[in-house]
Amino acid sequence: MKDLNIGLFGFGTVGTGIYKVLERTRNTHASIRRICVRSLAKKRSVDVPSDILTDNPDDIFSDTAIDLVVEVIDDAEASYRIVSEALRRGLPVVSGNKAMIARHLPELIELQRRHNTALLYDASACGSIPVIRNLEEYYDNDLLLEVKGILNGSSNYILSRVFDHGEDYAEALAKAQRLGFAEADPSFDIKGFDSLFKLVIITIHALGVYVNPADVFAYGIASISDFDIRYAREKGAKIKLVAQVVKLDDDRFTLFVMPEFVVPGKYIYSVDDEYNGVVIRGECYDRQFMFGKGAGSLPTASSILSDVTARHHDYRYEYKKMSYDQRPVYTDDVTLRVYIRHREQTLPDGVVFTKITESYVSENGCYTVGDISLATLRANRTLLDNPDIFICNFPRFFLDLD
Repeated sequence: MKDLNIGLFGFGTVGTGIYKVLERTRNTHASIRRICVRSLAKKRSVDVPSDILTDNPDDIFSDTAIDLVVEVIDDAEASYRIVSEALRRGLPVVSGNKAMIARHLPELIELQRRHNTALLYDASACGSIPVIRNLEEYYDNDLLLEVKGILNGSSNYILSRVFDHGEDYAEALAKAQRLGFAEADPSFDIKGFDSLFKLVIITIHALGVYVNPADVFAYGIASISDFDIRYAREKGAKIKLVAQVVKLDDDRFTLFVMPEFVVPGKYIYSVDDEYNGVVIRGECYDRQFMFGKGAGSLPTASSILSDVTARHHDYRYEYKKMSYDQRPVYTDDVTLRVYIRHREQTLPDGVVFTKITESYVSENGCYTVGDISLATLRANRTLLDNPDIFICNFPRFFLDLD
């Protein structure tokens, strides 16, 4: 097999990480031929030959020596244009853009089939953790019951500083930004969108069903307060931002992203700092746990490199579960038990509990704990996006197996 010539789009944090990793590995059988960047004048953190840099995408698409496109830019729309164009030209692609992939996955799967090429994106889900390929190959049956975990390293770092080091939320967020774990505008991470897009991608490989991100309830940690942190500590728990897809029975499944009260003894309780942790549960194997760095230049680059190596051996996702005769259907008709902190004594109109198990009212804040449908939370998502409100989930699925 001949070595692969890579056309690389993007030379920021991850792109430079890929360049560094390729330089230090001996058995990758791949090298970077051209790099497309936004600005040729920008100073680079690594020395790279100027003649391989370009600001014109056509310089990569028209180069017949290029065997593989690697795309690691942070603009979802530009990413979509690059990836879809490459697939239409029959060029295989490796991408890490989870927002783009989650929004366009059905079309991208069809383009792969129509043009007999491949798109790999293990780096889009959990950084260095090979979740997608494991779900695709090892868990390629209908025994899987749940995939649940911490999928966002930025929010997990912030919560770790709060619960393990006693820092307040604002201080922890600022530190995450200084260290590069969170962006100047951290909303993508702390509002749960990053975890949501990863969960949508995981779901199609876990259950063979695509769910549009717009149809999934995702709620982050942007409005967490000292009031909520004290409540968690009183319950002997930490708060973690958790994403999960759960098979309710043979015919139905649900998925959502929410903060969760996590108690000692659970695998994800000890997943701290910028690390990710994923629990995969099945009928015959109970729980299996995967742990690793979910953010950063080199961890993400190593996952990209794994996909590059896989393409050297002509690997592609087969999306086997999408061809199963009976696949479960997504539903939000499921009851959760949640904590809602609210400033006013009464809950916002529309946020109706079917059962209340605990409530507290004071001048400093109020909270209600009880059962509420996921559909109700989805229907009132705009109302809940308020700094005076915070929601946290109590785990209810498969407790008898923990």
